[in-house]
Amino acid sequence: MNKTARQRKPNRPGVRELHLELVRLRRRVEDLEDLRDLNAAIERNTGKPGIPWNEVKRELELQ
Repeated sequence: MNKTARQRKPNRPGVRELHLELVRLRRRVEDLEDLRDLNAAIERNTGKPGIPWNEVKRELELQ
């Protein structure tokens, strides 16, 4: 065990753990922002006719 690991108090996260948590939180925020954008788009398009899936596939050259 190195000196800093021994000096750290129990149940206190280290820099690596904090960094990993920060990365997870950033991803979660991005997911929540995407969900907010999706819900806003659904609300904007409520009642509008959809585009047939075959037309979408053709436009995106998925066939």
